[in-house]
This record gives sequence, C-alpha cells and structure tokens, in this order.
Amino acid sequence: MIFLSQNRPRRKVKTEKMDSKKPVMEYPCRWTYKIIGSGNREMKEAIETIVEGQDYTITPSNVSRTGKYHSLNLEMTVDDEEHRTGIYDKLRNHPAVKMIL
Repeated sequence: MIFLSQNRPRRKVKTEKMDSKKPVMEYPCRWTYKIIGSGNREMKEAIETIVEGQDYTITPSNVSRTGKYHSLNLEMTVDDEEHRTGIYDKLRNHPAVKMIL
C-alpha cells in the first residue's frame, strides 16, 4: 500500500508493482474529499455548485477548538483521474475553501 502525493487527497490504493511511483486505480470508484473552511453554509454552497447534477453525500466532520474552522466530508463516485482531480481543483480554488485533504 502507498499514498498519493500530498497535493491530492490521501487514500490507500493498490498498485500493480510495489516499486512503481504512480498508483494504479480502478475507476469508477468512491472518493472522499475532506474540505476545510470557515463556514459550513458557504462550503456546502460551493460543493453544491461544483458537483451539481452528480450523486454525492456531505457529512459534517470536525470543528476547530475556537470554532473558526469547520470541515465537511464530500463523498462521491469519480469516473476517472481527470474527473477526480477536476473536482479537487475546483474546490481548492473556491474562496469558501481553505484546504482540502
């Protein structure tokens, strides 16, 4: 088992060869993005806009000790790597989102 690079959501994946650098993933697959921001409502609106028309589930995750930051889990089926990274990039670039894991 290896992890994806730190620029993408971390997830264990199987590889055909343990010595290969890039993991081989089977698509379509379920993927979870952990989204961190300062407001649940704004993050939910961002998610709904970005993944409009697709099946997804949003679940609350954590709140920072001071209550300033909230995290949500977005789980959805991604069709291929381009789809997975496209959603990641759109979320990452949205002003309501501070970080994605």
